[in-house]
Amino acid sequence: MPDQEAKDGLLVGDDGKSRCWWHGGKPDYLAYHDNEWGTPISDDQILFQKICLEGFQSGLSWYTILRKRENFRAAFANFDIDKVAAFTEADVERCLLDEGIVRHRKKIESTINNAKRAQEMRSEFGSLAAYFWAHEPKSEDRPTNFTFEDLRVLGKTEISTRVSKDLKKRGWSFVGPTTVYAFMQAMGMVNDHVEGCICREKIEEARAAFIRPLKSAG
Repeated sequence: MPDQEAKDGLLVGDDGKSRCWWHGGKPDYLAYHDNEWGTPISDDQILFQKICLEGFQSGLSWYTILRKRENFRAAFANFDIDKVAAFTEADVERCLLDEGIVRHRKKIESTINNAKRAQEMRSEFGSLAAYFWAHEPKSEDRPTNFTFEDLRVLGKTEISTRVSKDLKKRGWSFVGPTTVYAFMQAMGMVNDHVEGCICREKIEEARAAFIRPLKSAG
């Protein structure tokens, strides 16, 4: 990364606009940065997909996972929680033969396990969204101006560590503190677009308008 980018965490694109540096100018990665990353989400199926893919990303780059995302969706029934929870050993073997995804047995089995745990969580909280959004950091616990220096020291937080421990107690797997924080970033629970990025204000507005899901009274 050139010195200026290393200093402020921004990359100026061909359109003259500044964005977080990490998309590297790759068109599909840039589209993910501009249109998805940090947008607040309450759809359980999308949330389940995101946390599973973050688990698959462990030890790899997110770009590797992004390029294979459509293959993952095909392999895992578009991350329909109930369908994945019903997967059998035959499905595990099928996925292990699928060259379009990351063929890691423990991560594949983890996805099926986590679907079952997600079913339990929906029964308890009404939705995955209600559970996760209940852990949203308070504004006073976040930097006033989110800079590259702030982002550099974040790999996990006190909240992501707490959520990770709770998920593991509930039987989830491949949900370490770093994975959970990456999930929090991706689902819009925090806005980690750095100051000067064209998406930061857009995401702030989206988060302000977003209606947080509540735990089901039932």
